Amino acid sequence: MKALKLTFFILFLVSLSCTTKSAETNPMNRVLNSQNLSIRKVLDSIDQYEVQLLYTQIDRNGDSLILTDYEFQLDERNYFYPASTVKLPIAVLALEKLNFTDTLDRDTRYYIEGDSIENTFAEDISKVFSVSDNHANNRLLEYQGQDDINARLEAKGVTPVRISHRLGIHSDDLTTKPLILYMNDSTTGISESIINSEPLPLNLNGIKKGIGYYKNDSLHSEPFDFSLKNYYPINSQHQVLKRIIFPDLFDKTQRFNLSEDQREFLLSAMHTLPKNAGYDAEEYYDGYCKFFIYGDSKENIPDHIKIYNKVGFAYGTLTDCAYIVDEKNQIEFMLTATILVNKDGVFNDDKYEYDEIGIPFLAALGREFYKYELEIKKAP
Repeated sequence: MKALKLTFFILFLVSLSCTTKSAETNPMNRVLNSQNLSIRKVLDSIDQYEVQLLYTQIDRNGDSLILTDYEFQLDERNYFYPASTVKLPIAVLALEKLNFTDTLDRDTRYYIEGDSIENTFAEDISKVFSVSDNHANNRLLEYQGQDDINARLEAKGVTPVRISHRLGIHSDDLTTKPLILYMNDSTTGISESIINSEPLPLNLNGIKKGIGYYKNDSLHSEPFDFSLKNYYPINSQHQVLKRIIFPDLFDKTQRFNLSEDQREFLLSAMHTLPKNAGYDAEEYYDGYCKFFIYGDSKENIPDHIKIYNKVGFAYGTLTDCAYIVDEKNQIEFMLTATILVNKDGVFNDDKYEYDEIGIPFLAALGREFYKYELEIKKAP
């Protein structure tokens, strides 16, 4: 995609809070003042939803690029459960790690010791983005180990972040399982287990949430403790996405060490819709893992719109981190947002207002920012 092959001679990075411009010129204020009912429903009772937003306006002028960040209630000290959004750094770092071994590439077939399911790294990365497959993510985590993932993110300046557990099964095992790797059609190799350090409890605002939770079918009448779980705040998510979309903005030490072929593969996986990855279009409709703009409908996403993103949804928290491109109208912007929808305050009861409040809010948010971008493109 032409817009992603960039040479930068002039670079401006601007970070602005929502209070630094008037409501008339500040896109965040414009969107949040929308009378859209899905947005108003949340903002009129904002305290219960733990909303955080970060929007990046992208302006090009010849070879120069201007990124301007606008935020709403952004605070890395206010904890939210990141759910499957952690799969993005796990996937990109798995691609990067393949470069460290001459005998491996993304088409290498492998399976986890004790399992019988064979996959390639490319297949697992595709599954992570197209349908947010937990097993695919966990295999990529077994390949790397939590400590290595955390250390490499920190070395690139992506902080704060803490990956501490697998997804779906929520295994607390600190030791990864060995991988059986097909070196060729007849020869296999085995990777060594990795012993990871025990995670320390997080000390953050809102680390204990709600009034109760279910465990083993029993209700515990006390807040649910997230202190040992993954931690991946909005700004860190945005920083990972920026390094993928605009690597030339960063010093080489802060970029992901990917070849151009690997990066193109990653970008393709990030925007590929489930139906184009071989999944049933009825069950996995276009908006299944694309919350912004299309999450609340089953309509097809037009070919000229591509959404490079990773969503997460669990424990009543919905999050999307996306780079949205409309090639026909020359629109591009980045948006990361999270919302908690758990009206009864009880976790693990499967009573979350995802479809009633959360997804409609994120979809409407995406549409309002898209509408704003369309207006400024058409302005004289």
